[in-house]
Amino acid sequence: MGQKEEELTQEDHIKSSENTEGTETSEKEKASGEDETKEAQPELSELEKKEIECKELQEKFVRLYSEFDNFRKRTAKEKIEITKTASENVLKDLLPVLDDFERAIANNKEVEDLNALKEGFELIHNKLFKNLEAKGLKRMESQGDKFDVDKHEALTNIPAPKKSLKGKVVDVVEKGYLLNDKVIRFAKVVVGQ
Repeated sequence: MGQKEEELTQEDHIKSSENTEGTETSEKEKASGEDETKEAQPELSELEKKEIECKELQEKFVRLYSEFDNFRKRTAKEKIEITKTASENVLKDLLPVLDDFERAIANNKEVEDLNALKEGFELIHNKLFKNLEAKGLKRMESQGDKFDVDKHEALTNIPAPKKSLKGKVVDVVEKGYLLNDKVIRFAKVVVGQ
């Protein structure tokens, strides 16, 4: 039995050493698992930080987009309002001229002096033009100027009465106008060739 006891003791020793190695391995695994968990926790907190930052940026983007959309709507509304107001101001300035025309028409029945009638219409015309000039309107003086496609619309070409009028405006059929130095109506002209 001595031999059997020795064999049993050796087997127990082998098993216990295996258990010890297993325990050491499982302790190592636990320790490395804890290390991984500790490493993963900072990564998770880093990930959580990024998620929070992303959400904050999304909220900021939504607010900015909303503000921009409101700004766009407000400026469109203001633009329409300015256009209406500008038209209103021009029309208010033209109402006295309309009143003058109505008075002239009413007085035409009684006027026998044509010169007085002509003077009345000239006064009304001058009043109207001064109102429009105050708004930035300028009349183009094109007679004798070199033909310019940016200012003139050629209705026809005729032989130039003088050599000096070749390529120049010989006659103005309809006057052109500028509004604050921008052409709003081209002068309709006859060009000499």
